[in-house]
Amino acid sequence: MTVVRALAAWLEHHPLTGLLVFFAVFPFIMPYHALSTQILTYGLFAMGFNLLYGYTGLLSFGHAAYFGLGAYGTGLALARLGLGSPLVALGLGIVTAAAGAAIIGFLCMRRRGVYFGLLTLAFAQLLYFIVYHMGDITGGEDGLRGFPSLVVRLPGGSIPLDSPLSFYYFVLVVVALALIGLKRVLDSPFGSVLQAIRENGDRCLACGYDVKNVKILAFVFSGVLAGLAGGLNAMHLRIVPVDTLYWTTSGTVLLMTLVGGGSTFFGPFVGASVYLALESLLALVTESWQLIMGGIFVGCVVFLPRGILGWLSDRLVARSPGA
Repeated sequence: MTVVRALAAWLEHHPLTGLLVFFAVFPFIMPYHALSTQILTYGLFAMGFNLLYGYTGLLSFGHAAYFGLGAYGTGLALARLGLGSPLVALGLGIVTAAAGAAIIGFLCMRRRGVYFGLLTLAFAQLLYFIVYHMGDITGGEDGLRGFPSLVVRLPGGSIPLDSPLSFYYFVLVVVALALIGLKRVLDSPFGSVLQAIRENGDRCLACGYDVKNVKILAFVFSGVLAGLAGGLNAMHLRIVPVDTLYWTTSGTVLLMTLVGGGSTFFGPFVGASVYLALESLLALVTESWQLIMGGIFVGCVVFLPRGILGWLSDRLVARSPGA
């Protein structure tokens, strides 16, 4: 019992290190490596969405736009431009997603509440139909194909990413760097302003903060993380399906965040893991897996309003000696 308490105390002070250690052995726990990679990419996507929703209080119904822009930006760099470096291709995907988030965010900030959410959905669907009808460039309904073999070239040599395990650890390194950057942003004064805007935007405005520009900047940061996740997912699948930009993708990441726990740092990863693991397991057992998953998630929203991680945090606080 003492060892468990000591481990819990260590994890409380080093949560990011504990998460990375867990994901270092994660592919050997899961039934196949591809599922582990998918959980990492969608976990990062949900983290980006949670930066906007959980920390800033802005509910986007069209976050698939930046996931898709990152995927198509990366995919076009590899499949159409013939770039051999996955890192450069990821960089182009991130720039594409950031540019899209800056433009859409600037236009959507003119509205609040449900109108803001509907505008984000409208822009995402607009991008979906543009990509759908630009078949000569994007592949249209068939998706973007023709990805080359991926090799990371370093000063001391090169690392091929052909095997699922090597690609998983490449994704893990990229996600770890992204999470370290996100943690520094959230722990900075800028992160505190985001949470203050979530609690009371009018008071922040009265205190002299440029609330609109801070929200736009949060929108761009969120789009960067979503775009990075989209680029990694494109390289993982070796195809960019047009459904990447569809509204169902936005609904999926919203559901992952709510189930795992919005406003918590690791909640989106928990939600992505639960969602994808259940999807994989139930799809093997029954053809009605979507009906069962729907019932499970309705139960989570009703009985765990703060998500799985929020519920666990409340339980630990209630059982602590000082509670």
